Formats: sequence, C-alpha cells, structure tokens
Amino acid sequence: MTDIHQSYNQHQQHSYGGGQGLTHHSQHQQNVSPRVHQAVKAVTAVVAGGSLLVLSGLILAGTVIALTITTPVLVIFSPVLVPAAITLFLLATGFLTSGGFGVAALTVLSWIYRYATGGNPPGSDSFDEARDKLGYKAREMKGKAEHATGMGGHQTGGMGVHGGVGVHGRAEM
Repeated sequence: MTDIHQSYNQHQQHSYGGGQGLTHHSQHQQNVSPRVHQAVKAVTAVVAGGSLLVLSGLILAGTVIALTITTPVLVIFSPVLVPAAITLFLLATGFLTSGGFGVAALTVLSWIYRYATGGNPPGSDSFDEARDKLGYKAREMKGKAEHATGMGGHQTGGMGVHGGVGVHGRAEM
C-alpha cells in the first residue's frame, strides 16, 4: 500500500512541476526560438482568419438564396403585409405609450400621497424649497405692485383705487 502512495506522489511531483520537472519545463521554453513562436502565431491567425472568411462567405450565400426565395412571396403578399405591419406597429406603440403613461401617473400619485400624508418621498426637500422661494417671490412682487400703483392700505383708506360706490349703488373693490 505504501508503494502505491510513493509512486503516486512521485507522479504528482513530476506532473505538476515538483522537483526537477519545473526546471526541465522552463529550460524547454527557453530553447524555443522567437521565430518558431512567431510562426505558430502566424499560422494560428491564418487558420482562424480563413475559417471566419469561409464562414462569412457561406452566410452571405445563404442570405442571397433566402432573399431570392422570399422576394416573390413578399411581393405577392405586400398589399396585405405592409398595412398589417403598420397596424401592428401602431398598436404596439399605443399600448406601450399607454402603459408608460399609466406607470408615470401611478408613480406621481403615490409620491403625492406620501407627501400629503407626511412622508418624506425623494425630492420633497427640493419641492419644499421651491415652494418657499415661489411664495417669497410672490409676496415680493405683490409688494412691488402695490407700491408702484399706490394701492397701499394707508393711502386709499383701505379701499384701493377703485374702492367706493359703483354705478348701481354697490360697493366695488
């Protein structure tokens, strides 16, 4: 039994580069000249390139044959196929657009619901900032407009320029 283990270990050392096998392998690689290495590369490239060239030629021939066979069929059925293709395209586009708008609407509604119920949905901070800026600008513009037209409450007695009694006896504002 020990003879089997010893022969197995010797086989592993020789197979996986253990002991002297590693130096023998590296010496063999150093003995291979660069020209042989380049020649092997060139032959491999020529074989691979030639195979791909033959394959592309076969695919081109198959495409031409398929086109030759299907062209009369397409010409015969084109009065039916073209409108059918257009109809299918319009139906698919309509369903996809409708679905996209539906998803967008549900997303917006869920965002609004979360915002209204006190949640903090993504972007609500910027929304609050924009709302505050807009309110500030609106108050600022209102003040400028009142100042420019002279509609300040203290100048006209609180009634504005058009305040007072109208033609029909009603108070106007």
